[in-house]
Amino acid sequence: MNNFNFLQKSPRELTQLLAKRIRQIRKGKKLSQKLLSEKSGVSYGSIKRFEQSGDISLISLTKIASVLEINTELENLFEDMPVLSIEEIINGKN
Repeated sequence: MNNFNFLQKSPRELTQLLAKRIRQIRKGKKLSQKLLSEKSGVSYGSIKRFEQSGDISLISLTKIASVLEINTELENLFEDMPVLSIEEIINGKN
C-alpha cells in the first residue's frame, strides 16, 4: 500500500501525486529521466514536464509504466466493477 491519499483531491493534486509516485519508482529503479526517455520512446522534455507538473498524455504515461514495469497497476484501474442492483443505485450505494 502507498502513502498517497487520493480521496478529496482535485484533478491537479491527483496528477501531481501520480507524477511524484512515478518519479519515486523511476529513481528506485536507478533510471535517469534521459534513460527512461530512451527506453520508453517518450521525449525527455515530456518526462521532465510530467515529473514537475503532472502533465502528460495517456499514451506517454502507459509507455513509461511499461518500462517501469507497473503497467499492471494501470490495468487494475479498469477492472470490472460489480453491477449494482436498481435498489443500490436508488439508495446511492457505490
